[in-house]
Amino acid sequence: KIIPGIIPIPLNFKTNIMANSSNEWDLIIEPRGSLFKLNLKEVWKYKDLLEMYIKRDIVTFYKQTILGPLWFFIQPIFTTVVFMFVFGGLAGIPTDGIPQPLFYLSGICLWNYFSDSLIKTSDTFYTNQSVFGKVYFPRLVVPISVTISGLLKMLIQFLLFVGVYVYFVAKGTHIGINYYAFLLPVLIFILAGLGLAFGIIVSSMTTKYRDLKFLVAFAVQLWMYFTPVIYPLSVMEGSYKKYMWLIQANPLTAVLQTFKYGFLGKGSFSWFSLGYSFAFTIILLFIGTIIFNRVERSFMDVV
Repeated sequence: KIIPGIIPIPLNFKTNIMANSSNEWDLIIEPRGSLFKLNLKEVWKYKDLLEMYIKRDIVTFYKQTILGPLWFFIQPIFTTVVFMFVFGGLAGIPTDGIPQPLFYLSGICLWNYFSDSLIKTSDTFYTNQSVFGKVYFPRLVVPISVTISGLLKMLIQFLLFVGVYVYFVAKGTHIGINYYAFLLPVLIFILAGLGLAFGIIVSSMTTKYRDLKFLVAFAVQLWMYFTPVIYPLSVMEGSYKKYMWLIQANPLTAVLQTFKYGFLGKGSFSWFSLGYSFAFTIILLFIGTIIFNRVERSFMDVV
């Protein structure tokens, strides 16, 4: 019987489709069997999408602005001037004999990369919920792209630091650069790992507790004062020795100290402290992966 407006389907249609279908698929989406599974092969398969996200993060930063990429230079310059006036001038905090622009830029260069990575990745699920609910791709692509794109900004600010460095060397300022400066890739890895790990943990928690996203920026600003960005450790060891345990427990302390010791020849260096920071980063990445994988399964039902 043929009903008007309805296309008749042969009885053997389903049978023919099943017979002609192939059992080989390009992509199989299934629940993850282990919380520890990172699926890095899947992330690499979506490397084109990762590259697109990286380009988007870079372009949208200065899109529709007058000065464009110059803001990468303007921000650390203004911050350095403010630090010189407030902490170096009014507060009179010493810089271990290092010229103030160099001392503050060395801390700002590293701190900005870490703080930007943490703040931007901490909003991953909430910001991209409309995309995550429509298209499947490895969710780790988004926070990883933020961490990688931030490297460009850090590189530009590092070049600014090198320019100021060369200026003071040309003036005859004694700056003792040494072979510990070759640890810079390790320091960048620790910064990227900590920013990514803390970011995905906070992002996973904000799917249920939205209040956390309002506290992140404040917590990061407060964190800076427990990190030797605006003061050398010698100041804390002298006047505020009772707080040294808190500063030494901070995994970022060894990173900034190693950078300043390697490029400026001042401060202190410890393989134990740097190893602690590296181990802390690896462990936190594992913890962040566990939380991220667990929330990823059901976050659309929560948000």
